[in-house]
Amino acid sequence: MKRSAASNLKSRRAGKRARRPLGAIDVVVSVREIQRRVRQLARKINRDYAGKTLQVVGVLENGFIFMADLVRALTVPVECSFVRLQMRDSDSGAVAMREIMYIPPVDSAGKEILLVEGIVHSGVTLDHLCRTLLTHQPASLRTAALIDKLDDRRVDVKVDYVGFQLSGRYLVGYGLGQGQFYRNLPFVGRVAPEAKG
Repeated sequence: MKRSAASNLKSRRAGKRARRPLGAIDVVVSVREIQRRVRQLARKINRDYAGKTLQVVGVLENGFIFMADLVRALTVPVECSFVRLQMRDSDSGAVAMREIMYIPPVDSAGKEILLVEGIVHSGVTLDHLCRTLLTHQPASLRTAALIDKLDDRRVDVKVDYVGFQLSGRYLVGYGLGQGQFYRNLPFVGRVAPEAKG
């Protein structure tokens, strides 16, 4: 058991492949790269919001680790809150509809809002949340995401602070999960093909 844990750590540091109980993970963004990029984003946010109080709203679950590291690197005054996406399908006659909700509601009126996501794919849910918050007239509204997958975009939503632009198959680690597993990994990776079965 101890040997396996040491082996995992060694391969993580090498930036190659980490063996996990649920399968092998190919490291895409290393711990060091994430740390460096979070510091860079924090410096830019500190400049942009100098002299202001920032309300950082984390979108659960994918964004929680990224948000935790990001806010700790900020020097401007920060208020933190979280929202969770809920979807509800309804059938009214011949038309199937999907209702997108975020709970709890965010008090955004007159505030400097920064939405923090772990990953943006299609942009549909992020766009919906932005539009909802804008109806309450915040002083400003910007978005931050650790991973921006532009290749998957279906809605033209802007991400103001981007950690990494990536493409390809399913990403896990650093808050991103697959069936709620892998979120605790300190790096971002891809589940190796042989581990999917």
